[in-house]
Amino acid sequence: MLRTALLLCLTAPPALACETALLLSIDVSGSIDPADYRLQAGGLAAALSHPDVIDALVRDQVALAVVQWSGVTEQALLLPWARMLTEADVARFAARAEAMPRAFSGSDTAVGQGLRFAAAQFAAVPDCHRRVIDISGDGQENAGFTDARARAEAIAAGIILNAIAIEEPGPAIPITTYYRRWIISPGGFVVTARGLQDYAETLRLKLLRELAKPMG
Repeated sequence: MLRTALLLCLTAPPALACETALLLSIDVSGSIDPADYRLQAGGLAAALSHPDVIDALVRDQVALAVVQWSGVTEQALLLPWARMLTEADVARFAARAEAMPRAFSGSDTAVGQGLRFAAAQFAAVPDCHRRVIDISGDGQENAGFTDARARAEAIAAGIILNAIAIEEPGPAIPITTYYRRWIISPGGFVVTARGLQDYAETLRLKLLRELAKPMG
């Protein structure tokens, strides 16, 4: 029995290291109404369920988590870290994302506090090579006023900051400009969703860009 167990250990393929810990940080402030929230949760589930995204997540055994944030004292880890080792793992996470309750509503947009809370969650996944915060929102900071300091702290900790700016349809892009100037890290990027109906496809493309193998 012992010999058989040893042989199995020697012949089993080695576990892959976690390439990326990706934290999805979702704005649930007062500007997001109940219908918008459901579009956001459903869009997240749809993006995670796309075959190309599933392949990328499983290939690198990505660790995923979801945070919701709003006012200065309103941040919550809705979906704790989970490793995407199989397609079934991704399917379970996507289903949980679609069904997750809304943590807060009708409050301010404290982007800095949301970033700080998100950054603190990476202590639970120290073995992942890359740490990425994927923040999505439709408003600039209007409470707390710590976005610049929180951004600097995250960059100093080696965290990559990317963003999805949810814009109303039309030519103006103030949220995209805000994220580009004040939130993303050097080398990070912003993508723009033209309304929440565009969120799922934008997030899908963003995830594939974040999970692409670096060239060099």
